Amino acid sequence: MTSPEQGRLAGPLSMSVANLCHRLQPQVSARTAAGFAEVLRRLGAPLQVAVAGRIKSGKSTLVNALIGRRVAPTDIGECTRLVTRFQYGTVDRVEIVFTDGRKQVLPFASDGMIPAELGVDIEQVSHIEAYLTNAVLQGMTVIDTPGLGSLDAASVSRTEQLLGAAKHRKEDDEEGSDELDDTSRNAVAGAEAVLYVVTQGVRADDQQALAAFTAATASREAGPVNAIAVLNKADTIAPESVEGAGGDVWKAATLLAEKQASTLKPRVADVLPVIGLIAESAESGGFTSADAEALRQLADLDDDVLQTMLISADIFTSWECDVPAGTRLRLLEKLDLFGISHAVEAIRKEPEITAGALRRALLDASGLEAVRQRLAVVFAARADGIKAAAALASVTALAHASADPAERQRVHDAIEVLLAKPEAHQLRLLEALTLVASGAVDMPEDLSEEVLRVGSNADVGAQLGKPGAPRPELAAHALERAGWWRSFASFGATPAQSRVAHVVHRAYFLIWQQIREA
Repeated sequence: MTSPEQGRLAGPLSMSVANLCHRLQPQVSARTAAGFAEVLRRLGAPLQVAVAGRIKSGKSTLVNALIGRRVAPTDIGECTRLVTRFQYGTVDRVEIVFTDGRKQVLPFASDGMIPAELGVDIEQVSHIEAYLTNAVLQGMTVIDTPGLGSLDAASVSRTEQLLGAAKHRKEDDEEGSDELDDTSRNAVAGAEAVLYVVTQGVRADDQQALAAFTAATASREAGPVNAIAVLNKADTIAPESVEGAGGDVWKAATLLAEKQASTLKPRVADVLPVIGLIAESAESGGFTSADAEALRQLADLDDDVLQTMLISADIFTSWECDVPAGTRLRLLEKLDLFGISHAVEAIRKEPEITAGALRRALLDASGLEAVRQRLAVVFAARADGIKAAAALASVTALAHASADPAERQRVHDAIEVLLAKPEAHQLRLLEALTLVASGAVDMPEDLSEEVLRVGSNADVGAQLGKPGAPRPELAAHALERAGWWRSFASFGATPAQSRVAHVVHRAYFLIWQQIREA
């Protein structure tokens, strides 16, 4: 009989892990059984994606753009010091969740956002739950986090707890930390994937935060399966500072993102440039017909005058022209100089462009669509595997924490039976990929690249490194690589490499079968 939780599961792998938990619950201690109940609850929820990064990296702005509604406060306030979970609900509402489990309904501010000031003792608050009717949240819960690098130790601790970094802090660093209690930890430790926001410089603590992304994936590090990064504020990059940009801002941002992807590899699947401010304004209703009309007036200015105004924000707002200074300030707050320049260029190319078409042009210029597509490929298409692997790791951790050796063995045996099933091979592949990506299994660079490619992509052509190739070529290549990895596993691999090689061999063979049967 299907339980309510199972009715919402991401797919067959999640169903297998859920069935395992249900089957084992009567056979384990009350403590372990309670842990399994939490695993089942998380399995039945949408994929939990944490948006994380350093303070002032533009996380909340990006959250608003992804949700399609300006609801997360972007100015520094009490709310930005807390973890906020945005999830689907049939009625819009906000709840403050306290560390003792109490909840208090919070009214939206007059502008439709979560109030920056909560009117309660923030030290007693665990996190905020925001339920919204936005359709995008039906398949993904978005978790906004306080910024790393903040001078506010409590805020940093909340984010580190979510990312799993807190357990990696040195004991002599405990002064000033604010570890969340069990109620808070259970409430916010639901992230199974991370969208990490960087700006122009990748710092050491960015690397550490990604390396420590374990709170909700039960010691599985961030990797190309469950983490991507975005280079936000791409419009602020000076093109002359990036070799090969040719004076083009977006080209400079793309090249810098590629460089950062190399730096963060293999922690993330990709780094994509994005302009969060323009994306938020264009996607969340912030860009209005009045803004479009003001931009038309600017487009009518003499080009030399406009180019002078666009040199800096101060000149833009103080220059004498027919567009009121207050209107220009509003445009700056919504689009910044890059967005204004792009919009004016679009109007001059197509004078009759409508406000709606201009909004879409700005959205295209923001890079948000590429981020959404990557989220769909990396996260949504693999939600079943990501959630099942995280849940299975949690089950393993619960068993290891048990004081009963017989109980530990019982859970271990059940997991091995599950993993032996053909349909569970994706979990084996995700495990192998994580071992290689984290360096736990040392592989030659070219073989590591191949494991990452096969395990990180959902598209068969991308998995085989032959996007767009005809099916016969793909089938032949998959069969050839399956044979090569089987030979490598038997002759020349270390024991650890051999375990990975057998998994990759099986993956190629299943890909070959998939192509043949299509």
